[in-house]
Amino acid sequence: MSKSIEVPISGMSCAACAVSVESMLKETKGIQSASVNYATQSALITLEKEGLDLTEAKKNIQSIGYDLLIDINNQEDLDAIKTAELAQLKKNTLYSGLLALPVFLIGMIWMNIPYANEIMWALTTPILAIFGRAFFINAYKQTKIGNANMDTLVALSTGVAYVYSTFNTFFPHWLESRGITPHVYFEAAAVIIFFILLGRLMESRAKAGTSEALKNLIGLQPTDLTVVRDGESIKMAVADVLPGETILVKPGQKIPLDGTLSQGQSFVDESMLTGEPIAIEKSIGDTVYAGTINQAGSFQFKSNKSNEETLLSSIIARVKQAQGSKAPIQKTVDKVTAIFVPSVLAIAVVTFIVWSFSGTDDAVLRGMLSAITVLVIACPCALGLATPTAIMVGIGKAASKGILIKDAESLEIGKKIDTLIMDKTGTITEGKPGVKKVLWKTDLDYKPMVSVFCALEEKSEHPLAAAITEHFAQEKSPVELLDFDSLTGKGVTGKYDGKQYFIGNLKWLRSMDIVIDETLSQAADKMLNIGDIVVYLAEEKQLVGIIGIADKIRETSKTAIAKLQKMGISVHMLTGDQEKTAAAIAEKVGITHFQSGMLPQDKGEYIKKLQQKGHKVAMTGDGINDSEALVLADLGIAMGAGTDIAMETAQVTLMHSDLMAIPELLKLSKNTVATIRQNLFWAFIYNIIGIPIAAGILYPISGFLLNPMIAGSAMALSSLSVVGNSLRLKYT
Repeated sequence: MSKSIEVPISGMSCAACAVSVESMLKETKGIQSASVNYATQSALITLEKEGLDLTEAKKNIQSIGYDLLIDINNQEDLDAIKTAELAQLKKNTLYSGLLALPVFLIGMIWMNIPYANEIMWALTTPILAIFGRAFFINAYKQTKIGNANMDTLVALSTGVAYVYSTFNTFFPHWLESRGITPHVYFEAAAVIIFFILLGRLMESRAKAGTSEALKNLIGLQPTDLTVVRDGESIKMAVADVLPGETILVKPGQKIPLDGTLSQGQSFVDESMLTGEPIAIEKSIGDTVYAGTINQAGSFQFKSNKSNEETLLSSIIARVKQAQGSKAPIQKTVDKVTAIFVPSVLAIAVVTFIVWSFSGTDDAVLRGMLSAITVLVIACPCALGLATPTAIMVGIGKAASKGILIKDAESLEIGKKIDTLIMDKTGTITEGKPGVKKVLWKTDLDYKPMVSVFCALEEKSEHPLAAAITEHFAQEKSPVELLDFDSLTGKGVTGKYDGKQYFIGNLKWLRSMDIVIDETLSQAADKMLNIGDIVVYLAEEKQLVGIIGIADKIRETSKTAIAKLQKMGISVHMLTGDQEKTAAAIAEKVGITHFQSGMLPQDKGEYIKKLQQKGHKVAMTGDGINDSEALVLADLGIAMGAGTDIAMETAQVTLMHSDLMAIPELLKLSKNTVATIRQNLFWAFIYNIIGIPIAAGILYPISGFLLNPMIAGSAMALSSLSVVGNSLRLKYT
């Protein structure tokens, strides 16, 4: 029987690496199929039979410069390896930068100081031999299997520049005796290594949030619980509990498993699943879910699923699967490398051969210099700068507007978005219940009652009590209540100055023979019809007031949605709330496409259906319940006031939780992608024009032969043009 397993991989530095690893895995005996994902640094391997040893696959992967981490059994060990790799990359980038700076300054400005070449050689050697040695090792291993990637290009250009410059430093007379100036290109080799390392460091940091999101999701699962057997409470690990056990949950505790409430009642905060800020009343027969939080009373429930089958576990699994299934971006640089590197090598070889048989004076020497010139002018410094410089400027500008962007993929996809999905609670709305409206019985002096009702709510455990006391904070004064009583699911009551006061739901007040004022009843019905929650206030035997409570719409939501629609973006709202509330909110902010009662997996399926129709979908949310949708969407946008998990799974975070930032983000995306493409144009135009000239195409016509030093200058000019073009983004 075949079985699919996910195995982490270390050492991949570009999308081409993933292709090499995948190819090697597919050729390994016993592996039916393999899919390597560069974004998650892992491989999904389907084995021909369960229990197959992957030692041979590990050796094969190691032979091409990577590693299949088959011995890693937990997230902590994997995190430790990734942390060590990131720390090493940081160290290599820092030290190579510190050494490259003086090399660059000497090579470009102070080239005439005593022993300039020797100093540059001494500084450049450790950059290539120590901090950049991985490029040469990987290039060699790629060559062994007939592949070429960015490492090949970096190793070739820097290696040739270094060897040629070293020879000219210690044996300058060999060229001088032939009338040729022995130029050196240490600065080119040093700067290339530094900038490529810098780009990879930025990319590694961007990917670091993926595992953090999963770690935090997993952290929502309690590790132990209290099982009740024959009236006795027993502490157990969650993983050891089988379905059918009776479990005790106390106030403030997380519910450890899915199940059905069998004894007691309480209010449970299910915002992690539904996104709704108001706790749900639970009584006997109701379903409770792992990871949600018990707020008020203690209760017992019967577990009906194991730890691996809970709704929270399924969310974790789907988030992991979604992250793994999202194809890594194929940056233009990686796409052209497969063609560009062999082409440059072929041109250099052909150049040397043609010159060697040309019959001109010093034909072999001229052929060697021309071949070196081809490799130097084709060096990837500008290619290495093209994307990271534009990203750094774009991300910096976005950050100044309160928009935090993780990576280049986010910027590239942003300009393609045509559909935006919005969560309701915490995204369009503020995400917390507040008093929307208070109505009192006509011709009633209600002011003395305000303090009494506030005193009742201050003693209440109901989730809405805080919203009411906060609303009346400026009007209340201290009062001493007598005979306070709280009836879960009904309301609270107490005596003051000889009178009985009640706050609760309508059904309970009717059971207490409270006379319901017709005007207030009609007003309450209108509130209920638009999805508001209504709390009823009574004194003695008469209804004296009602309070409408709802989640308030953010001030800028309607304007932002109108602006997005004007840009041609179709806006949809998905919420776990009831239909009446969803319809009322959608109407107020101008959204025509909306769905209510949506669970996390429903949002994910909704996005998939839109994507299957060819839409590029962005998702904006703030809660754990949005995490799967944020990952599945082409672009995930989290609200800064939301959960850490939402921010980690999303590629973009709006720090001010203002939807007006989304149009800004999409415009910035368009400008940044345009800049990256312009940069790549400038990076390649020098190669397209310069490589034929470097090879000597003009020599038969005009006798002009490009000097390697001029080739180095052309490379530097291409880099400057890329940097300068990126800086324009600041003022666009």
